[in-house]
Amino acid sequence: MLVFFLAGLAVHLVFFASIFDIYFTSPLVHGMTPHSTSLRSPAKRLVLFVADGLRADTFFELVENGTSRAPYLRNIIETRGSWGVSHTRVPTESRPGHVALIAGFYEDVSAVAKGWKENPVEFDSVFNESKFTWSWGSPDILPMFAKGASGDHVFTHCYSAESEDFATADATKLDTWVFEHLKAFFSSARSNQTLFKKLNEEKIVFFLHLLGLDTNGHAHKPGSREYKENVKKVDEGIKEMALLFEDFYGNDDKTAYIFTSDHGMTDWGSHGAGHPSETLTPLVAWGAGVHYPRKVQEQYEQDSKAWKLEHLKRIDVNQADVAPLMASLIGIPYPLNSVGVLPVAYLNNSELFRAESMLTNALQILEQFKVKMAQKKETTLSFLFSPFSLLSESKQLDILRKTRSQIHRENYKEAMALCETLIDLALRGLTYYHTYDRFFLGICVFVGFSGWIFYVIVVILKTNTGITKKSSRLNKVKSSVSVTQYAFCAMGIFITIFLISLSCPWTYYVYCLLPILVWYAVSEEWHILIDYLQSMSPLLIVGFLTVTFMSIEILVLSFFYRSVLTVGLIAFACWPVVMQIWTQAKITTLNWFFLCLLLAVFPLMPVVGKEPNITLVTTAGLLALLISLAYLWVIYSRKNTSIENMDIMMHICQMLILALAIYIVNTTNSSLADKHGLPIINQFVSWTTLGPSQDVMGPNPSPPTLSYWLCDPVPSNAAKDPPSHRNTSSLVVPLFSTTALFQRLLSIFLSLMSTYLLLSTGYEALFPLVLSSLMYTWIYIEQETLVKYGLSFKYMLNGIDFSLSSEITQSRQLNLDDIRRSFFLVFFIITAFFGTGNIASINSFDPASVYCFLTVFSPFVMGGLMMWKILIPFILVMCAFETVQISTQISSKSLFLIVLVITDIMSLHFFFLVKDYGSWLDIGTSISHFVIVMSMTIFLMLLSGLVHYLTTKKIIPWRKLKHHST
Repeated sequence: MLVFFLAGLAVHLVFFASIFDIYFTSPLVHGMTPHSTSLRSPAKRLVLFVADGLRADTFFELVENGTSRAPYLRNIIETRGSWGVSHTRVPTESRPGHVALIAGFYEDVSAVAKGWKENPVEFDSVFNESKFTWSWGSPDILPMFAKGASGDHVFTHCYSAESEDFATADATKLDTWVFEHLKAFFSSARSNQTLFKKLNEEKIVFFLHLLGLDTNGHAHKPGSREYKENVKKVDEGIKEMALLFEDFYGNDDKTAYIFTSDHGMTDWGSHGAGHPSETLTPLVAWGAGVHYPRKVQEQYEQDSKAWKLEHLKRIDVNQADVAPLMASLIGIPYPLNSVGVLPVAYLNNSELFRAESMLTNALQILEQFKVKMAQKKETTLSFLFSPFSLLSESKQLDILRKTRSQIHRENYKEAMALCETLIDLALRGLTYYHTYDRFFLGICVFVGFSGWIFYVIVVILKTNTGITKKSSRLNKVKSSVSVTQYAFCAMGIFITIFLISLSCPWTYYVYCLLPILVWYAVSEEWHILIDYLQSMSPLLIVGFLTVTFMSIEILVLSFFYRSVLTVGLIAFACWPVVMQIWTQAKITTLNWFFLCLLLAVFPLMPVVGKEPNITLVTTAGLLALLISLAYLWVIYSRKNTSIENMDIMMHICQMLILALAIYIVNTTNSSLADKHGLPIINQFVSWTTLGPSQDVMGPNPSPPTLSYWLCDPVPSNAAKDPPSHRNTSSLVVPLFSTTALFQRLLSIFLSLMSTYLLLSTGYEALFPLVLSSLMYTWIYIEQETLVKYGLSFKYMLNGIDFSLSSEITQSRQLNLDDIRRSFFLVFFIITAFFGTGNIASINSFDPASVYCFLTVFSPFVMGGLMMWKILIPFILVMCAFETVQISTQISSKSLFLIVLVITDIMSLHFFFLVKDYGSWLDIGTSISHFVIVMSMTIFLMLLSGLVHYLTTKKIIPWRKLKHHST
């Protein structure tokens, strides 16, 4: 079994890694030469303002009295500059947005593994190509552009990370910090000759990163007074800074200004996905080299009319187009990896300059195409190489010759049209060579993984059926062993020689040779599957395959349409009636029916856009307390002497912790609403309830928690240096309770519910309550199926003790009902994933969920807290299944083999749905779906181990000491 597990782990790791070799290798190429126009640039310097998290509609729309929230920039649009909307790509996060703006390409997918903070690959940028760049703002953004810059010419000035506090009464102080430090910078430059000289160089950039809007948007939502007032503060600050620049440089008309945003924000204060409120950002440009406003007769964009700007020409761009625009204005080479297309409509210069700038843009992108083609040609046999036919070398030369001829004839519009054609073909060619090996690798991976699925099915049949090898078949197999081995060896040798001749990377050998090994293993046991199929009627086989296919497709569809979970739960509600279980257990069936329908409501609730509703959180907590009181009443009324006083005391303590969690949620919400910040006592109690390790608590860690002092040995230096491996109290407290089945399950529920309340802001607080009730009923209804299907064993649930489960659980062969149980498990786990929408979308994350623990921006700590919140429903489902497994005597090994087949078939389906084109919303969703399903089996196995520990172990805090006579 160990060999099988290791082999399965290796196959899954290969299959998982394959999507990054097939779909998500870095698109960046290196080895190009920089390109810039030889004509003199209109501007000596550029000032880039990026208002982080600013929505286009909030910026452009007029308030009730017909005035603008940003009167200075509105005046720029109407009298001095050009404007439009910058269309961002998903993920609408700060790092990808700034990379697109400043480097001109859309973020490499591998950057997500480093939290959008570190450069996974080196890339060029406008800052790197400038003579000098000075920047002010967030420590999360500025350093990444200085880190990869050549030489020492990019200077950063950052405030501390602790300043990014969502609970602050006024986040505009972050923007004020930038403006004040820029004023101090210019003041010092007047007395610093070295700095003064640098500031009077050409090709320099000033970058002002303004984070106040993003912080206020997260904390108070974009519709709040704080957010809208912040827009006014930014406008006033930009006006002051523009006057400062003009004064310092003596109004020389050589300064170009660009104002934009990296991403927008939803109405509920999140960003990361593809809603228009997140992907539409403002773009305003003015100053040297920028076109003045141009009146137009009519524009068809409805939002332009709503903004009262339909009479002024609107120039929309893709976010990556801003980088070549900035490079053109100050005459620096375009960033080497830029895929942006110069928006010439923004340029106020001669037609010759515009045409030459477009030609430079085309040459820069064409250079990437040539390098990419040369790299692919080197790793492909000449007779197998298939070049991109739409842009052959002769085609390149022909377009360039025609372009230069048109420029020489002063037919500048025709020249720019040819440049746009060349850019389009070069970008398509880049995609062609980037995906050159995709079909070949995809086929190899598909063949290998489908072979693995067949092998798992064969193993299940081998270990859970009475099929034995017949002597005649044994002889036949033995006589053909040598032929099979020789055939597979010959294929392996041929493929190896072929890959060597192509100079392929080592991963290609894995993808191509693994199918040979897997299918050879299948061929060795193929007769088992054949014998089993021969023992079944064709009609039964077709029916079973049809039901299996439809069931798995329902699971796949649930990843795209959460309402499918509702349909599935409604079908589950009717299952006992269809199977005639209700005749022997009417009350249990009614409970099951009602709770399935109640849980079916949650997938219909909005994934995002939830308004905070602390009343619902409080209601969920009170209902949990009511369940606890009912348990105490049952104990008292039945005078149950089997329950020790210590267990009753632990139960009362958990009720007090739950009541305290309700109090903390309400007082924290009130304090933040009154702008008083997060009370330190609330933070302490929250971290104590959760009890995480010190190293995950980020910039504002809590003191050592109660669980640490109670459950861990206290070293002599504990006060000075608390250890970083403390347990989570929400998982430790249940270990003090009895291991009797329902008492331990209730203890786990109460402990996890306390933490879940602290991480809830609305209706999702009711989800674990309903889910736990349904899981409780599931335990009972599975008991009834044992009677229905005539199984002789049936343990009384009240008499089961988790700590003795190994003594009562015996292995038995699987039946078709166990496949149904495995499907139930996978379905409930997926419901736990998407029931409240916590991970159904990137922007369903609401920072308000963690405000009981911290308010200072810390993405990894916040992400860790949200992951723990998501994990809680999984633990509840697995606890129930652990009980079902014990009471029905399911073999855990065989069970996970069935789950493995279900999830692997889903994985194969999602493998073909992975995208690397379109918006980042589509790309990110396809990756997350594949990763979730691929990880599900291993995740469930690990979770099963955790749940087994949670249910079977018991901590006895005070042991009686034995006295020994001397």
